[in-house]
Amino acid sequence: MENNLVSKNLKYLEKFFTASEVSNMSKHFKTKDYKSSSEEIHDFIAYYTKLIKQKHQKEYKESDKELNKFLNKKSSNTKIIWGDCLTALKKMDSESIQLMVTSPPYYNARDYSQWKNIDEYLNDMRDIIKETWRVLDNHRVWVFNVGDIFDNPNTKTTSVWGKQRIPLGAYFIQIFEDIGFTFVDDFIWDKGEVQSQRQKNADNPYPMYQYPINAYEHILIFHKHRLDTTKFPCPRCGSLQVNGNTQSEPGLQSWECKNNDCPERSASNRGKRFSLKTNMTQSGQLRTNENHIEEEFIKKWRKDIISFPPVIKINSKGENTLGHTAPFPDLIPEYAVKMFTYKGEKVLDPFAGSFTSPKVAAELGRVGIGIELNKKMFGKSIMNKLTTGEEKLFGSKLSVEEFSLLKEKKENRQI
Repeated sequence: MENNLVSKNLKYLEKFFTASEVSNMSKHFKTKDYKSSSEEIHDFIAYYTKLIKQKHQKEYKESDKELNKFLNKKSSNTKIIWGDCLTALKKMDSESIQLMVTSPPYYNARDYSQWKNIDEYLNDMRDIIKETWRVLDNHRVWVFNVGDIFDNPNTKTTSVWGKQRIPLGAYFIQIFEDIGFTFVDDFIWDKGEVQSQRQKNADNPYPMYQYPINAYEHILIFHKHRLDTTKFPCPRCGSLQVNGNTQSEPGLQSWECKNNDCPERSASNRGKRFSLKTNMTQSGQLRTNENHIEEEFIKKWRKDIISFPPVIKINSKGENTLGHTAPFPDLIPEYAVKMFTYKGEKVLDPFAGSFTSPKVAAELGRVGIGIELNKKMFGKSIMNKLTTGEEKLFGSKLSVEEFSLLKEKKENRQI
């Protein structure tokens, strides 16, 4: 047998894969002519990891082949899914999205987002976030923008005088952590001067009348680490002769290479230590010019308090010029996409609304995907935003396709 990484790792590969899978892997590498050992190692790790992911994906039986074929098509970089968020997520392949970024519907803040009480709202959000755990790729990132609100939770009283500050940011952190996500960061978005009814007693300059207006929101960062104890190849030698090491974070398994011929060994003869996260999201092969982040942009997000105004949607005549009641600012998805994805990866906004996140992702060379239920209410403004030549902030041209899960004649068309 040829002296390649398949033959060197054969006894391990035969434990993890079928004979047919090992045979196909061997054929794949026999056709390759690598310029360097590092190139071969990178290809071996990518091929091996893809097979492991496919085995995991096959465990979920509810995927919709038609929808996932649509999401994987190369003919468009901006994909609209019309339908209920939870329904769409349940039809998607496991670990098929590399980044999620959204701002959820606010509790009873709009006519189209009404719940009986705060518990019902949070339970609905919990069901959706639980499904995103399955759909988000392993060791990837969720960016979740939410603001605390001043409203009646409707759990003890429904009086119009029963309004109070509802700490949605804290509630959502707890939900994400209960599901299994790791809470990493909380950026405070200082929105500056904003409109608010909370300071309506400002004309009473006396004690017990004064309350601050809500002038900030949270940009919460979560990691997904699904514990996978499958052996992964050493990034320096490609060997599967590795032993499990510690978990640096809950669910993040690390490994130590035990191959004595590995070129990277410590002074005490310890082998290379690594994790799947570092292999797949921080390898040297990904550090290319096209994925380079501008220094000024990094500086802008260096502190965990960032100031920029919300999107102005109402003109001097009181008209909504954007067609959506809660447009998402470009800067949040720009931050998420640049900091946590590479070119060509998939970015999903499960509450796409004004479709800012998919648009920004596509313009930055990723595949932008959005789910939106309210087609009748927002469909026209969304299509105008994506197809009528609105200013391209980041350069790449948009090619848009639609897929409908609504109870109407199914659409699957390219624009």
